[in-house]
Parts: sequence; structure tokens; C-alpha cells
Amino acid sequence: MQFTSLQPLIEAAWLDRTLLQTTETCSAIEAIMEGMDKGLLRVAEPHESGQWRVNEWVKKAVILYFPIRKMETIEVGPMEFHDKMVLKKGYAALGVRVVPHAIARYGAFLSPGVILMPSYVNIGAYVGARTMVDTWATVGSCAQIGSDVHLSGGVGIGGVLEPIQAAPVIIEDGCFIGSRCIVVEGVHVEKEAVLGANVVLTASTRIIDVSGASPVEYKGRIPARSVVIPGSVPKDFPAGNYSVPCALIIGQRKPSTDLKTSLNDALREYNVAI
Repeated sequence: MQFTSLQPLIEAAWLDRTLLQTTETCSAIEAIMEGMDKGLLRVAEPHESGQWRVNEWVKKAVILYFPIRKMETIEVGPMEFHDKMVLKKGYAALGVRVVPHAIARYGAFLSPGVILMPSYVNIGAYVGARTMVDTWATVGSCAQIGSDVHLSGGVGIGGVLEPIQAAPVIIEDGCFIGSRCIVVEGVHVEKEAVLGANVVLTASTRIIDVSGASPVEYKGRIPARSVVIPGSVPKDFPAGNYSVPCALIIGQRKPSTDLKTSLNDALREYNVAI
């Protein structure tokens, strides 16, 4: 199916919600959700230029999916849920390992080789091949997680639905996200970066590369292969000078064809907690 042919229907319904009562519009939304569930369509995708392209109209379809769904009771053994969204199924056919009590919603795509420890993957998310979503980690709505990524225990990857122009969180291939890290508000973590435990990244977090002779500052982006730890910087307030959180880039992963070895070396060399 050429999903782009459905874009005019989505854009029209976005401006006129009465169109959600028509069969044509509802069928278009359902088709888009099925495409996302199968990985045929994404909220954001890498472009051949090396940049990422956000498909805002797809995100609009995700938002419009909620009002066309009705609440229903879902029973799983002795457990009961009451929600509008069904859960993802068919993990064996997908080649995905799902440990109780991991949950993924329909409309999220899980590539072959993904492992879900007890965790949560929300609607519209994309998780690449062989990625580990570790215990109590969450992958928010529309977040884009690459292949061979490790989301350690308790990691919080933020979701984004509204405002519609907001970009989703992007974690590129080969990244290691340490325990209890938080990555939200459309932050982009580039390939093979390592975040030590408890790093918090928001759109306004100061990201400071302190590995050279002079500091270099970023916002909203962790450069590829960076090794990052939590830090703090002084800031003046009316009540005095206090330290506020930042993220410090303290080095780079060394080139290696064996990314696991490279990761271990990076963690040992920089004494990064994971």
C-alpha cells in the first residue's frame, strides 16, 4: 500500500474531527496503525542524507486513533485491564522474546531479535533488531530506538504525541543507555553513544564536551560515540548560586569492529557507572 495516499484523509480529519465518524477516515487510520505495527510506516525515519525526517501526519493518525476506539475490558489470566488500545500479539512469529510482565501496545513495531524484559513499549514506537529493553524500562509513544541498543534497567525514554510539531526521541544504532537514564523532549542520541547511569537529557539540558582543551556545548543532541556522565554547573538565582544538572561528554568510544568490546573498554577507561 502507498500510505502517503492516506495523508490527505488524515490532514482533513485533523482539521475537522467530525470526519472521524466516516468509514473512509476510520479505515485510513486503521490502515496506518497496521502499517506502523508491522514496521512499514514510521513516525520518524532516517533519510539517505543522514538526517532524520519526522512524518507529522503519521503522528496525527496516532492521535486520531484514540477517539475512534472504544473502551473495553481485557482479561489476561487473573489480571484485568480497561483501555482503548489492544496489546501487541504474535511475538513468536516476529522473533521477539517477551518476558512476563512486558507489555507492548498494538501500533508499536518490534524488530526480530528484540528482547523485552518486564518493561513497556507504547503505541507508535519503533524498536530495532536485537535491542534489549531491560527491566522496568519504558519506551514512550513514537520513540525511535535503533538496532543493537541496550536500554538498561529503569531507563525512561519519553514519548511524544502533542504538540504535533514536537520531534520524538531518537536513539540510534548501537547505543548503550545506562540504568535510570531519562531521555525526553525529542533529544537525539547518535550512533554508539554511551550514557552512564542517571544521565538526564531534556531539550534544555546543557550537554558539555569537556574532553578537549576547551568546553564545547550542545543541546538536544549527543554526538555519535560519545561517553556521557551526569554533571552539574553553577547558576545564579535571586537566592544565591546553586548547581544545576548537566550532561558531560568525557570521551569517545574507541574504534572497534566488536562493539561489545568497545563498550566494555569505554566503561572501564572512563569509570562510567552503568
